[in-house]
Amino acid sequence: MSVLHRRELLKSSAVVAAATIVPFRTLYPRGASAATSYAANEKLNIAGIGVGGQGGSHVGPSLQENLVAACDAWDGAVAGCLRRVEQVYKERGVKAPLPKAFADYREMFDKMAGQIDAVVVATPDNHHAPASMLAIRNGKHVYCEKPLTHDIYEARQLALAARQHKVATQMGNQGRASEGWRLLCEFIWAGVIGNVQEVHVWTDRPGIPTRFWWPQGGNRPAGSDPVPNGLHWDVWLGPAPERPYLATYKEGKFRGKNVYQPFVWRGWWDFGTGALGDIGCHAMSGIFSALKIEHAAAATLVKDSGDTTQEMFPSASIIAWDIPKRGPMPPCKIFWYDGGLYPPREVGELPQGKEYPDNGMIVVGDKGKLTFYGAGPRLIPEERMKDLKKPDPVIPRCESDHFREWVTACKGGRPAFSNFDHAGPLTEMVLLGNLAIRAGVGHRVEWDGPNLKVTNLPELNRLVKREYRRGWTL
Repeated sequence: MSVLHRRELLKSSAVVAAATIVPFRTLYPRGASAATSYAANEKLNIAGIGVGGQGGSHVGPSLQENLVAACDAWDGAVAGCLRRVEQVYKERGVKAPLPKAFADYREMFDKMAGQIDAVVVATPDNHHAPASMLAIRNGKHVYCEKPLTHDIYEARQLALAARQHKVATQMGNQGRASEGWRLLCEFIWAGVIGNVQEVHVWTDRPGIPTRFWWPQGGNRPAGSDPVPNGLHWDVWLGPAPERPYLATYKEGKFRGKNVYQPFVWRGWWDFGTGALGDIGCHAMSGIFSALKIEHAAAATLVKDSGDTTQEMFPSASIIAWDIPKRGPMPPCKIFWYDGGLYPPREVGELPQGKEYPDNGMIVVGDKGKLTFYGAGPRLIPEERMKDLKKPDPVIPRCESDHFREWVTACKGGRPAFSNFDHAGPLTEMVLLGNLAIRAGVGHRVEWDGPNLKVTNLPELNRLVKREYRRGWTL
């Protein structure tokens, strides 16, 4: 296994450079060498890997370039994508062939690698690394949805490979393009709340009483159903161990709900990364940069709902990371809450009758506190905002949006702000929380970040890098 110290891995990142953007040109047009550059107005040839669900949201932006291939294990998703492209072409008076259709991205690369400049990966989590790595090794730029990977090892390998092959990358934590995360960093770097001691982050995933997202906390139901026409089940399983298809739960607490897809695959260890994997790379990206984190020293499952199984994540959990000293920044803790669990009321200084929003973050410093609910940081209590002198901006602002930022990087512009030099280390830290879930409540997982190794519970190291089903290796 390649080992690279995190400080080296992040050297070119805007995070460690504290907003210094390092020039970075990534030039791989249509199978050419890195010496060939794009004209500013030249269109990228983009392939969509996963074009239903979240992947469908990338079809429109991809059509601002050239969408040349649509790949999904569900034929219905590909058909829907092609109908949408056809309609856009009609509206714009475009006379061009529709994207080529595929169910298996391996076949797509076999047949079209020379016609593709960049790919967008929006599959279930267990496909993120194999699809992205195949693209990178073919010299293609990659936009991959969050979390970057299913396993910690994969996150390190993608970051290393992207640098080696000099491709432009971006992870799909779209809030990274917002003003809010920049302000969060600038507030903290300016010392507005002093030295950060604790961070509390929470989400409504996988479900709260007023909103159910997907099942967690269960075992694999018995039986099987016929695989629907148009679903390439073996391809959908991909790197995961083989299992029979099942459409819905026939009994039990999830009766009538979908078992694996669409969308509900997130709750299964084999396919998803749980509530933490779904939202952690969104919610923690800004604070990861603000605190200049390289890696966590340890993670501990503080509390869960008592229903973790070998098949599924628990329906609720609280996880704590120990963050070591970073330069002048003292050690601190990050706490994660999901499934209807929230920080203690006194942390947020909630007045009587007020509850926490469904998703949010509180940062506790030795000179004050701030909340971050997406739009931007606000001091606690709110009255403190009246006397606040806004810190000077030190991070370049996004000039377009999260997707276009990546397109600009593909054409030789500055690196995207969630490129894999940021997304890889962030994903490593987030997924360390899932190792803590596996260890069980109260078991501290001590972590050697540079070497991707649990030092006190060696049996967990088999989960740092999973085994792949034949034909789907990284």
